[in-house]
This record gives sequence, C-alpha cells and structure tokens, in this order.
Amino acid sequence: MLNRRALFGAAGATAAAALLALSGCSAPDPLAEQAKAGDGKNYVAGDGSVTEYAVDHRGGTVSFSGTLLDGKALDSKSFAGKVTVLNFWYAACAPCRLEAPDLEKLKQEFAPKGALFYGVNIRDDVANAVAFGRTFGISYPSFNDKDGSVLLSLASYVPPAAVPTTLVLDKQGRVAARILGVADKSTLKTLISSTLAEK
Repeated sequence: MLNRRALFGAAGATAAAALLALSGCSAPDPLAEQAKAGDGKNYVAGDGSVTEYAVDHRGGTVSFSGTLLDGKALDSKSFAGKVTVLNFWYAACAPCRLEAPDLEKLKQEFAPKGALFYGVNIRDDVANAVAFGRTFGISYPSFNDKDGSVLLSLASYVPPAAVPTTLVLDKQGRVAARILGVADKSTLKTLISSTLAEK
C-alpha cells in the first residue's frame, strides 16, 4: 500500500507531465476537441457565436445547387432578391431538435414578409429527414445534402462538423449573418429583420 507522501509525489509527477505536454501545444480548437472527445453525443456543437457581416464587408454571392427531399432540383440563383435563411441539421442532433420549433415559428412570421427558409440535411436518408419534419411540424423544404455538395459550397462559413449552423443570406445572396450552434429565436429574429430592412 502506497503511503501518503508517495501518493502525492505520484500525483505531482503526473500533473507536471500533463503541463509539459500542454505547453508544447498550440491554442486549443474547441470543435476539434469535441470531435476527439468520443463522448457519444453524435454531433459537434457550435460555440453559440453570432457573426454579423457589415454590408460593405460581405463576401460574394453564394452559389450552389442541390436536390430537395421531395426530389426537386433547386439552385441558389432562385434566392435572388430575397432574404434567405439556411439551417444545417440532421435528425439525431439534439440541438437541431431543440431549435426546430423556433425556426418554424420564425418561418411563419417572416415568410409573408418575403423571407425564404431552407434546411440543409447533411446526414439522414430521406425517410428519416421527412419523419423529423413531420415530428416537429416543419413546413419549409430541406436540401438532401448527404453527399455534402451544399455544405462544401459554403465551407467558408459552415464548419463541416458544427451542426446546427444557421446562415442568413441578404437579397444579393451574400452571407449577412451566421449562428454556430443553437439559433436563439430572438437573436435570429433580429438578424432576419435587420437584413430584410436593408436597401
């Protein structure tokens, strides 16, 4: 049986080794750390950060095409002149389930004002994605993006493993705002409203 002094000595040596190992590392990447955690939660959560892009500092018009869950082909060119909300999700993602009712409420509020809403399902087969929409009463369409083509087209704004992520596109099809993680209803409402108000 180890005596108390030996036990504390072993603990101190372990802590020192850990500190030495950490001192050689660069700044931690929260998304990478979650991905390596292996905790079985089945998603990598965003950090909840909200990024707004000033009108004169936005990138170019996003460009992608894909197929909706109902099989209809759709090109982002069809968003021209409209504020568009894109929400990246999949059915087993707990935060996606949490935000789904609020996204639907916002769609009901802003669709009459000209805003478009689309989901981008990155993982599920069509049957599971459709069942999710039925369960949560989602009335807006989603892209079937299991092949990752839409996600790849927006890789500058959407970290591949950070789901959910929500983008607000302005009337020129540029990214006006991004939410990494659960989209807080009041925050997203403000972002949509301010983007709709732009001339």
